[in-house]
Amino acid sequence: MKPQKLIAFATLVLGAALTTLTPARAQETVYRFSPVNQWDINKTAAYWNPIIQYVSAKSGVKLQLKIGRTSADTTSYVLAQEVEFVFSNHLFSPEREALGWKVFGRRQAPELHGQIAVPADSPITRLEELKGEDVAFAGPEAFVGYKVPYAYLLSRGIDIKPVFGGNQNAAIAQMLAGKARAVGSNSALIDGYAQREGKKFRILWTSEGYHDLALMAASKVPDKDVKAVGAAFFAMHKDPQGREILQKVSQEAGLSDSNYFIPSSSTDYASYRKFYLSAPAALR
Repeated sequence: MKPQKLIAFATLVLGAALTTLTPARAQETVYRFSPVNQWDINKTAAYWNPIIQYVSAKSGVKLQLKIGRTSADTTSYVLAQEVEFVFSNHLFSPEREALGWKVFGRRQAPELHGQIAVPADSPITRLEELKGEDVAFAGPEAFVGYKVPYAYLLSRGIDIKPVFGGNQNAAIAQMLAGKARAVGSNSALIDGYAQREGKKFRILWTSEGYHDLALMAASKVPDKDVKAVGAAFFAMHKDPQGREILQKVSQEAGLSDSNYFIPSSSTDYASYRKFYLSAPAALR
């Protein structure tokens, strides 16, 4: 399926069901849900579609997946206020916090670490050897996978040439194809790729830990709908049907099959705000 058709599929897969509803139910509000593209568009849609179908059914609140070709495209929908729910860590800079997004949950998972990696057989063993070289990243919006490692490289005076793949899979593929000497990523996506594709990497640097991405709602969404959606996410791993969905999509994405969603608040993301206090102006 072509990328254009995949985007249409991802944004309309749940909305299409509305055409079969009665006129009264067809008037129900449909909220758009935009998760950051942690993988290519196929895998991102395959991971999230079963989850939001389940959450929609259990909560009684209709969610519709809306993702772009790249993580930057998806975040542009968020900044343009074209969506109501997100799974993101792109909204904790001072400027974006002013938009009023509210954290209500997150995925229960080990903390994420920014990493800079090379293939296991690469002759590069030190960060200093990357000076002047191409280093691949998912995209300029990636917080743990781009902003954190790039800020560290700048602090060390290691001037690299960022190359953006559009998503983490593509960034790693660029490195493995010899189009970049190293890759920046978050630890979960590096580990997932290694497990899924049978590849080995040498980690040159690892950052402090950050909580996984946040489930967030726009300020315009009524509290009752946010609570209903949150309750469905948080109870998912306790329900046999929900647990089966989580285990299946996690395994296919290369994540631990014990990942599930828990309540959270903005205080869990203090480390993100701390980063922006000293981040280079270009990364804020």
